Amino acid sequence: MAESTIQQQPVLGWEKPELDLSGADWQSSSRGLGDVQIAFVEGFIAMRNSGREESPSLIFTPAEWGAFVSGAREGEFDLT
Repeated sequence: MAESTIQQQPVLGWEKPELDLSGADWQSSSRGLGDVQIAFVEGFIAMRNSGREESPSLIFTPAEWGAFVSGAREGEFDLT
């Protein structure tokens, strides 16, 4: 098998730490109807798939989280 010659470069502007999420206090929506959970850890917001807790989590800065929530409220992600 040939070795890959592709070098992975860090994403520019990606300055988020590797967070230890093992002790995070994961929260679901108040109605418990969502498929995602969030946790506030070390000044960041982590989001994961509640049905596959072992899968990778998305990590947001507070500014990114605010933009995401605002967009969701305004229907930016409504695909129907």
